[in-house]
Amino acid sequence: MNAVHPLPSTQPDAPEKFTADAPARGLLRFLTCGSVDDGKSTLIGRLLYETRAVFDDQYSALEDDSRRVGTTGGDIDFALLVDGLEAEREQGITIDVAYRYFSTPRRSFIVADTPGHEQYTRNMATGASNADLAILLIDARKGLLTQTRRHSVIASLLGIRHVVLAVNKIDLVGFDQATFDAIVADYEVFARDLGFLSVQAIPLSARFGDNICVPSASTPWYEGPTLLGHLETIDAAGRDGNGQFRLPVQWVNRPNLDFRGFSGTIAGGRVAVGDEVVAAGSGKRSHVARIVTFDGDLPAAEAGDAVTLVLADEIDAPRGEVFADPRHRPIVATRLAARLVWMADEMLVPGRSYNLKLGTRTVPATVRAIRHYLDIETLAETPVVSLGLNAIGLVEIETLVPVAFDAYTDNRELGAFILIDRFTNATVAAGMAVEALGATNVHRHGFDVDRAARADIKRQRPLVLWFTGLPGSGKSTIANLVEAKLHALGRHTTTLDGDALRQGLNADLGFDAASRTENIRRVGEVARLMADAGLIVLCAFVSPFRADRDRVRERFAPGEFVEIFVDAPPEVCAERDPKGLYAQAKEGRIAAFTGVDQGYEPPLDPELRLDAAGPDPEALAATVVERVEALVLGAGSSAETSAEL
Repeated sequence: MNAVHPLPSTQPDAPEKFTADAPARGLLRFLTCGSVDDGKSTLIGRLLYETRAVFDDQYSALEDDSRRVGTTGGDIDFALLVDGLEAEREQGITIDVAYRYFSTPRRSFIVADTPGHEQYTRNMATGASNADLAILLIDARKGLLTQTRRHSVIASLLGIRHVVLAVNKIDLVGFDQATFDAIVADYEVFARDLGFLSVQAIPLSARFGDNICVPSASTPWYEGPTLLGHLETIDAAGRDGNGQFRLPVQWVNRPNLDFRGFSGTIAGGRVAVGDEVVAAGSGKRSHVARIVTFDGDLPAAEAGDAVTLVLADEIDAPRGEVFADPRHRPIVATRLAARLVWMADEMLVPGRSYNLKLGTRTVPATVRAIRHYLDIETLAETPVVSLGLNAIGLVEIETLVPVAFDAYTDNRELGAFILIDRFTNATVAAGMAVEALGATNVHRHGFDVDRAARADIKRQRPLVLWFTGLPGSGKSTIANLVEAKLHALGRHTTTLDGDALRQGLNADLGFDAASRTENIRRVGEVARLMADAGLIVLCAFVSPFRADRDRVRERFAPGEFVEIFVDAPPEVCAERDPKGLYAQAKEGRIAAFTGVDQGYEPPLDPELRLDAAGPDPEALAATVVERVEALVLGAGSSAETSAEL
């Protein structure tokens, strides 16, 4: 093993002497942040060196690198210990997040060195998401800069409550106390509303080691702790959420027929054998029979432990489900308010759909509204219609299906999420849940008779047959014939027709684009409830927008949603005109009529396309029934059933 490089006696006391009375503490995760060239990498390199975390071969390589690409003249360039990318060394900046581990007799540390350039703000947010403390570096010559403020706001939003205000390069201003005091005063004014529990200001020189591990003789006017002394003693233990038990299911562990467990990392609280737990999404309850780990069973486990829960009852809890204490459940909702750090070059505008990844679950989601933008200079909240790169704002998000979450202030693990571009798979935003929009005390009850049981007694597979096409194409006619034939075969069915729902459930909706979208959303929910009852549900709707139909499809398991395109040319539909609607639309008596003054988006890849230009709907209905019977009777995989159609 390589020897640890000896620490030269450049300071009046050894680090151990200064921290001898410090109580032993647990692991501390912290990050360095601030504007570019404030000395973050140099500070971490100096900490590693002073705490004897640099081995002989590393020190020799550091000497060579300092001569080749260093920026400190002939001195050791400690930044090179963490700036490992070639591009970082060429430009003298940090690009990626670099993690380093070191320890002292009093504490262990994991430090994240984050970039200062504005274009790498997303990387800083990544480092801050797991930190309990932030070291915010400020160049004593420059004072507070825009990026200093931005990083402070992001640290606050990401739940960091302890800050070290490291006024670096104090040697370059002659160790002047007035300069230090002025910077501290400016920061206190700026940060007073950010919610930090502690802000410890320290004058230091990362390059020469002043006030890093021992007090500097050059700052006799400073009577506070050294940086390492403060890090060793600060009580900034990571939170285990709001203290309530949370286990997001990462994997259903089923190695054989005799074992079924739910694996994941506990995101909050504590659980013990015998405790009652609930699956937040489905409402199903059970008791913990075993807590299994790699090293054997445990009687109890707590936040941070990776475990497999074996339950006393067989319940369905797929990946993404969250187990919780039944008396203290997470929020389960489809609409939430959240703070976003926007990370994409393309502007965020309301209405676009993304994938939202929260915990172990990924669901389609849409940013419905942007409430305001946070001005990082003044902390003022300004109404806006879009967010640009690195902007921070409060938004309203709607997910396609309900998700379980906590407010980020209560649980960092179950309150943090990312938005992912559905086409490029790039992460475009980091988000922090603030609250649910609408009712927050709604929790599903886990009924004993479920969808599978209802379908089993009917001896069929639940399906949704979604007939779409222009008005007059024959959707309702064909759906009526299909249901009659299925009924004759003993199938349990129901039909949802557009006009019927428009006279009842959806009587409050118009025919503009937003109303049409809401109309189809409601129909999709009703169809899902009917399918949960074990029925074959026939839906005959124009549903002109492809995105609306896709959103309904995503509410069902693969193979359960069958899109049937009733394809007839507009002129054929207008000629049939069974309700006289085309004529009224052309006369201007019906506005926003699909096929006349509103477009129709045909399916790109429907499960079944019916050529409805001909006069024989009976034959088309027979074709549908033949295909449906194959699905209802078949017990194959969703891939197989998709191929059958």
